[in-house]
Amino acid sequence: MRRRTAAPAALALLAALTLGGCSDDAREPGADHRGHGSADAQTERADANEADVMFATMMIPHHEQAIEMSDLILAKDGIDPRVRALAEEIKQAQAPEIEQLRGWLADWDAPTADASHGGGHGAGMMDEQDMAALEDAEGDRASRLFLEQMIEHHEGAIDMARSEVADGRHPDAVGLAGSIVATQLLEIERMNDLLEQS
Repeated sequence: MRRRTAAPAALALLAALTLGGCSDDAREPGADHRGHGSADAQTERADANEADVMFATMMIPHHEQAIEMSDLILAKDGIDPRVRALAEEIKQAQAPEIEQLRGWLADWDAPTADASHGGGHGAGMMDEQDMAALEDAEGDRASRLFLEQMIEHHEGAIDMARSEVADGRHPDAVGLAGSIVATQLLEIERMNDLLEQS
């Protein structure tokens, strides 16, 4: 399994990018932001480009699979408590991001992604055999397989998020992409450390 370790300087830069890109007036998922002829809503749709739509469309099923992988590991006995804690953190972080991404697609009048889109080959997505292997694994083997698969999965998400940072136009979407890069680089470091200790 290929491993990547993020340099502290790179993480500091990414953190600065993320803080600069995030907006304090995050839109409430599920709310109707298109009513009342709002000029703000019209501006928000106009501020999204093709890269923003692609980022949201691909990241939703990618996050959904990460949650599915986490649920599989959390349902097992004999899992390293540190791996269990990581799976919980992934779920807590990515579930609200899915709702945010869905809200943006609705605001942009773009089709909402579903699991059938997948994250695309080369985006770190697990195939059916990978998911079956994780489901069948037990104990230490399951913990290790989860870490190995999630590293690859995170690397795919980071590649997609970096493309959004480079090419996206919607400021909140670019901010979320920067946050995904910074967060998941740190999680990859944690997972590599756990693999080395196992």
